[in-house]
Amino acid sequence: MKIVVDRSRCQGYGMCESFSPEIFELDGDGELVLRTEEVPEGAADDVQTAVMSCPTEALSLES
Repeated sequence: MKIVVDRSRCQGYGMCESFSPEIFELDGDGELVLRTEEVPEGAADDVQTAVMSCPTEALSLES
């Protein structure tokens, strides 16, 4: 699976980072940094929760 970020929607709330900090990180300016675009094996549940927690629906997953 691939993580997709709609940067026009992301507001830097950091909900994704709180659920999956090994994948999502907010930089010093509050911009989302993906540590990887591909969901690592064993991290699918945490990433799915992070995507679903985004209040602006800026995150999605593609097969």
